[in-house]
Amino acid sequence: MIQFLLCPIVLISLLKVTAPYGRHYRAGWGTRLPNRLAWFLMELPAVLVIGTLVLQSPLAQNPSAWVPLVFWQTHYLYRTFLFPALMRPSEKTFPALLVIFAIAFNGLNGFNNASALLENAADSASWISGHLLVGSAVFLAGFIMHVQSDGIIRALRKPGENGYRIPRGGLFRWVSSPHYLGEIIQWSGWAIMTWSLAGLAFALFTFCNLAPRAIANHAWYRQNFPDYPGGRRILVPGLF
Repeated sequence: MIQFLLCPIVLISLLKVTAPYGRHYRAGWGTRLPNRLAWFLMELPAVLVIGTLVLQSPLAQNPSAWVPLVFWQTHYLYRTFLFPALMRPSEKTFPALLVIFAIAFNGLNGFNNASALLENAADSASWISGHLLVGSAVFLAGFIMHVQSDGIIRALRKPGENGYRIPRGGLFRWVSSPHYLGEIIQWSGWAIMTWSLAGLAFALFTFCNLAPRAIANHAWYRQNFPDYPGGRRILVPGLF
């Protein structure tokens, strides 16, 4: 699968070059878009592609298809609409090149995971299974971690401010990027829930995409804040 092949390429590339947005903003990189518009455009295909493919299928009524779809759409409706809407206004922008890459990936990923859901629905005699229950619990835990951490980051910046502060509270007590940890846990739960190669590929890609960003964030905090908590790990409490 293309997504499996992308994983090492993305991991190696992002370990060498940090994507130039947010706190890692750098001039250049061609045409740039406002942050809110960029996030909306990037995430929208993930909502539309899988939703359209699953819901137009006769198998959409099978819980093996629509139950996981509810989890997927919960995440991506948040990321597409609520996350940009709550984002603090900023003069920083987002490279259009990265937006195009994200649109292409989300379209491909949505197609692959829609195919996996429909295949599961066609083959399953009973939709209730151990891996669906375990995967659902893992997904929800990751989603809560992700949303809570986003909220802590947003609260650091008062209206009209553009600077950065050290986030504190929640899982920030132990790691520098708990929002990324939450996403990795989420999509690991999705892989368990769907029990599919498409789900596994997405979980691996999520790690390869976000782990280098977490490393860069940790280094940035240490470089810019001399009083940054020394005991915080990068991504996994007590380990990494």
